[in-house]
Amino acid sequence: MYRYDEFDERFVRERVAQFRAQVARRLDGSLSEDEFKPLRLKNGLYLQLHAYMLRIAVPYGTMNTRQLRQLAHIARTYDKGYGHFTTRQNLQFNWPKLKDIPDILDLLADVEMHAIQTSGNCIRNVTSDQFAGVAADEVEDPRLTAELIRQWSSQHPEFVWLPRKFKIAVTGAEHDRAAIKVHDIGLKIKRDTQGRVGYEVIVGGGLGRTPMIGKVIRDFLPKDELLAYLEAVMRVYNSEGRRDNKFKARVKILVHETGEEEFRERVEAEYAKLDGPTINAPAEEIERIAAYFAPPAYESLPATSETLAKARTEDAGLDRFVEQNGFAHKQPGYIALTISLKPVGGVPGDMSDAQMEAFADIADRYSLGEIRVTHSQNLVLPHVKQDDVPAVHAALKEAGLATANAGLVTDIIACPGLDYCALATAKSIPIAQEIAKTFADEARQKEIGELPIKISGCINACGHHHVGAIGILGLEKGGRENYQITIGGDATEHASLGERLGPGIDAEDVPGAIEAVVETYLSEKSGAESFIETVRRTGPEPFKTRFADYIASRQAQTEAAE
Repeated sequence: MYRYDEFDERFVRERVAQFRAQVARRLDGSLSEDEFKPLRLKNGLYLQLHAYMLRIAVPYGTMNTRQLRQLAHIARTYDKGYGHFTTRQNLQFNWPKLKDIPDILDLLADVEMHAIQTSGNCIRNVTSDQFAGVAADEVEDPRLTAELIRQWSSQHPEFVWLPRKFKIAVTGAEHDRAAIKVHDIGLKIKRDTQGRVGYEVIVGGGLGRTPMIGKVIRDFLPKDELLAYLEAVMRVYNSEGRRDNKFKARVKILVHETGEEEFRERVEAEYAKLDGPTINAPAEEIERIAAYFAPPAYESLPATSETLAKARTEDAGLDRFVEQNGFAHKQPGYIALTISLKPVGGVPGDMSDAQMEAFADIADRYSLGEIRVTHSQNLVLPHVKQDDVPAVHAALKEAGLATANAGLVTDIIACPGLDYCALATAKSIPIAQEIAKTFADEARQKEIGELPIKISGCINACGHHHVGAIGILGLEKGGRENYQITIGGDATEHASLGERLGPGIDAEDVPGAIEAVVETYLSEKSGAESFIETVRRTGPEPFKTRFADYIASRQAQTEAAE
């Protein structure tokens, strides 16, 4: 895990002091809100519907227990006793007071955390695979690359006022768990035919108003050329990206309007003009960063645990938890565990201060003090001995964190929606809660299998609804909240955008509509097909027919009641 050096420490402390003075000027009226807005956004501070919201970076989703305990302290002292984990592997506090923000930022700096570049038109928090470093299918731990990009992009003088926000994701694995194809830049670590390590470079992905899947502009980029090549991409975007219309300002629009081939040629031309050795990190810096991500001191253990196997036969709840939330570890005798923040009826991604502290204790005792944040709003214990899993499960149950639903129909991604967000046009959280209650039965969840549902409360798509196997988009229509349902979205290496099933529906009809979609899948699937596999085989028509029938039946019920 990366540790701050003297430069990191000084950089963050200076930013806190700077922002403390800016907050003081806002509070005494020296700065208007319009003058203050670009300053607060550079420090991760938003003004939401009811209060300020502070977004805290968790670079590439990795944190330690000291950091989580500090977040618990901040939640208890300066917020309402909880934090909200997001699809950018960040954490948000939804209720801080402006006068307290500098003190919060100082507390974050004490544990090597900050809110810099978590908002504004800059390169945002770099995200990665939550199983980085432990997955058997990875070429290399992608966090080394993500940390290099973090250092390069932080306050980069050319890229702090981009046409629009910019998001980068990195994976080192064959199976994409970082959604790299729907980012402004996605990087996949791979080997060429000679065995050299490098990157596949994908540009122009993104969701929101105009969702697009990214285009491969370099099939293989040598590893030591990364920063210069990223600089070339950013320069082309910074100089040619639209600034006259924020809805067309993302790099995906530039790639689309320029054309994939022409955009690639412009990047390559810019790259040829750059002095690579002055931009790319020297070998000793790469080695310095890599040393922080050396594998921990694992014990030599048998590949399988008789203790765990016996406990699973005696405890059905433990067995379900391991089956659903366990992830195979490349180190014999270990397992990674996804910790769902999606209890049925709960708020997706929320975690109380007490749960944070309890979870930090569990991670210290059983996961070498390391925690991961996933882009699906869950957490991960990456280094658990299989022998310890029964004890971990018991401790998680006591903390209310043992929900065994990772990847299932109740493991729903949802943005804060109209309960918090000033941009939202509809609620997301209550919709997620009602859907989860509809599918609360564990046996039914298991029968349905893997089914990512993703909900956004507006077209900005913070809930990634476009790439949900089932996606739900909440809008305002005629003074009512109206929800569009899509199917067939996928954020993996087989990335695809969902297709609408039909007209929008009222909030109270959404759980029933999702149930109709799921029942269609169960009747149409062949063998062990997943939901997305069935949709791709059958096409959307059976689902559209069932959806239309559901709408008709609801209308008939309404007319009969009147």
